[in-house]
Amino acid sequence: MRSPNVLHYAVTVLAFAAMGCTSYTAQPPDSAAALTGAAAAEYMIGPGDGLDVVVYSAPELSATGLPVRPDGRISIPLVPDIVAAGRSPTQLATDIRERLLPYVFEPNVTVMVRNFVGSPAQQVRIIGEAAQPRVLPYREGMTVVDAVIEARGLTRYAAGNRAEIIRRGGLGAAPSTLRVRLDDLMRGGDMRQDVPLRPGDTIVIPQGWF
Repeated sequence: MRSPNVLHYAVTVLAFAAMGCTSYTAQPPDSAAALTGAAAAEYMIGPGDGLDVVVYSAPELSATGLPVRPDGRISIPLVPDIVAAGRSPTQLATDIRERLLPYVFEPNVTVMVRNFVGSPAQQVRIIGEAAQPRVLPYREGMTVVDAVIEARGLTRYAAGNRAEIIRRGGLGAAPSTLRVRLDDLMRGGDMRQDVPLRPGDTIVIPQGWF
């Protein structure tokens, strides 16, 4: 006959084991969440980007600094006019590999983005009375100051305090408009006007009335 101490010990062990199993299945591992976020943020190639295409098993088919044409396509030996814009580097590498299969045994292809411009949805535009109006690739943490510096500041005719940010709406929604006082920001140091930007934003700087 088992002693009460032995039975108490066995019940305690089983209780802790049950608690451990419940805790393990209730919370997903952090790495899975991190991978999901990384996949959602994967860069999409756009016209103007510069690509390095490396075919390890056939280096003569590789290309360095290959520009994505305005029509969104690139060409490498044996693979002419393949669509690159709107695809991630991984998706493009897979497509190139499939196109090379009739010519190269088990091709190993890697695509790397050398110069980033991005698709229109991943760009920031600054137009109007900027010294150098331009299209900028969006960067994580980018703000109004970053865009104005890239555009070399405002012209002497700019009405900076009447500037607006036109922000794309999601899922077919209408764009929204956000006022920003660029004169107060750039000349007066009012950092409250240094608004965080989002991919697809357009900063419009009107001309003053003289």
